[in-house]
Amino acid sequence: MAAPAKSTDASISVTTGQSATVSVAENVPLQYSLILDHLIGDKRQIKDLNPTVMGALPSPQKTKEQKMIESGMESCAFKSLIACVGGFVLGGAFGVFTAGIDSNVGIDPKDPLRTPTAREVLRDMGQRGMSYAKNFAIVGAMFSCTECLIESHRGKSDWKNAVYSGCITGGAIGFRVSSFISK
Repeated sequence: MAAPAKSTDASISVTTGQSATVSVAENVPLQYSLILDHLIGDKRQIKDLNPTVMGALPSPQKTKEQKMIESGMESCAFKSLIACVGGFVLGGAFGVFTAGIDSNVGIDPKDPLRTPTAREVLRDMGQRGMSYAKNFAIVGAMFSCTECLIESHRGKSDWKNAVYSGCITGGAIGFRVSSFISK
């Protein structure tokens, strides 16, 4: 039988043969505890998120003109204008589409059996498209403006701003409709 061999490690002693004994010091923390402290514990290092380290190209500092244009694009007036123009375009397209699938476009209520001319159909499609465009533009501008004002007032940019803005815009539309009905 071979002579027992001892390891040079102070905390672990291993003997060869049929039985093996391992002794560990009681006050030594476990290895995974040390790793956790370095990853999520008190010993965690705060790293600077430099874009060049993360693989992105370095970007130069913004000039005064770029900062001025950026602040103009973040203003409530610009956001409302973009929503108004976008709503007008989208509403016009939606109005023309719905007029195209409506079977009553261009039909004269006084003479329903007469086939409408292409000019009458296009005129009705244009009127419906313009009506939808104006309504979508107004709703888009109202929503965007109130959302921007709420965001400026709260100082936060989260989902609650859109909910509050939707409630205010919907209430204003409902108030506008109810004022026409009551007359």
